[in-house]
Amino acid sequence: MFQLGKTIISEDILDNYFVCNIDACKGECCVAGEAGAPVTKEETAILKKMFPKIKPYLRKVGIDAIEKQGTYTTNPIGDFETTLVNGKECAYATFDSNQVAMCGIEAAYNDGKIDFQKPISCHLYPIRINEYKQLTAINYHSWPICNDACSLGDKLKVPTYKFVKDALIRKFGEDWYDELDQVAQEYYANKSKIKI
Repeated sequence: MFQLGKTIISEDILDNYFVCNIDACKGECCVAGEAGAPVTKEETAILKKMFPKIKPYLRKVGIDAIEKQGTYTTNPIGDFETTLVNGKECAYATFDSNQVAMCGIEAAYNDGKIDFQKPISCHLYPIRINEYKQLTAINYHSWPICNDACSLGDKLKVPTYKFVKDALIRKFGEDWYDELDQVAQEYYANKSKIKI
């Protein structure tokens, strides 16, 4: 672990390679699991406000789930999550003709209908953020459904922190990311020396 300002970062985001391989996984991260994607308090207001513009991009079952449960839900420990369809896939998920899951929020964003790309937890994945009173922890999350992404990342030699560069800049700013990149280069240089 190392610290940058008010963030504590796991070396795993430097050591592990990752590049989404949507052709292999079919967007399983929008479907698998027992909970919706984490949503921040600020994002709950955004989802509520922008739902009318996102709605045309969603499936009827997704719209029905959102209209019944709300634009987000709250889990037993009080954290906010995206709404699910019958406890399964994300209500904001859409599927193409090959049954590849995609994000309806992001589709609306890509069409210029909204200025919110998607929840930051989705944008950052496989990095997970834990907010504490004094610090923010940045960790790598390992999920078997992403094994193909790990393999592709390893083949292309793309460290996780570089794969999610845009999301990290969105969350922490460009100066913070530049500092992280500098730390990463020093980290790799030191590892190389140790191997010799």
